Amino acid sequence: MRKAYLFVDGYNIIGDWPELKALSDSDLESARDLLIEKMAEYQAYTGTSVTIVFDAHMVPGTGKKYRHYDLDIVFTKEKETADERIEKLVIERKRVDRQIYVATSDFVEQRVIFASGAYRKSARELRTEVEQIEKGIQQSVAETKQKKAKTKLPIDEEMAEIFEKWRRGKR
Repeated sequence: MRKAYLFVDGYNIIGDWPELKALSDSDLESARDLLIEKMAEYQAYTGTSVTIVFDAHMVPGTGKKYRHYDLDIVFTKEKETADERIEKLVIERKRVDRQIYVATSDFVEQRVIFASGAYRKSARELRTEVEQIEKGIQQSVAETKQKKAKTKLPIDEEMAEIFEKWRRGKR
C-alpha cells in the first residue's frame, strides 16, 4: 500500500474556506487552530500524513516546526514562502511508494506541484472532503450510541442493584 502525504498551504486554505476566513478577520490564531483541528480529524480518518505550512510573513520569526495532534505544523523562515517550503517537502518525500498531495488554490503553485510529480487538491476539494469526513464521524458516533443503547438489558432498579453487588463481590 502506498503511503499518502498531504501538504496544506495553511493561509491559502484559511483565506478560501468561508468559516476560516471570517474567523481570521477577527482572530487569526483561532482560525489556524481550527484548521489544525480539522486536519487532525482528516489525518485520523484517512490515514494520510498531514503537514500544514504557514508563511512567516503572518508570524515573524526564524521559522519553526512542531507536532500537534500528531500533525507536522511548519512556520517558514522569514524570507521563505509556504509555497517554497512545500516544494522542498514534496521533493524530499517523493518516492515511488508514496502519493503526495498539496492542498492550495494558488494557480502558480499548482503548476509547480504538477511538475514535481505531486497531485493537487484545491481548497474547495479539501473542504468538501473534510465535510464528508465530519459527516462520516457524526454518523459513526450516532451508530455507536444506538448500538450501546440496544445492548442495555431492560431490568428494574432492584435487579440492577443485585447485579451491581455481585459485580463488586458482595452478596
